[in-house]
Amino acid sequence: MGKVKVGVDYNADADGVITPIRIHWSDGRAWDIDRVLHTCRSPDRSFEGIRYTVLISGTEKYLYLARNSWYVNAAM
Repeated sequence: MGKVKVGVDYNADADGVITPIRIHWSDGRAWDIDRVLHTCRSPDRSFEGIRYTVLISGTEKYLYLARNSWYVNAAM
């Protein structure tokens, strides 16, 4: 799957912990993130950066933050 860059609205707390709250697709569509379920880094380097497992309209999706850019896999 290819990476697709997306825009993300997020909150950052005083400790620098980032919580994504909304994803913006390049064609203007947007999805609210209901909840962040999990965050992790890849121990085997199968992806770069931080992977957020998020809940959007009852469906789990992956959202990635790498080098100050957000992306999803093309099948979102």
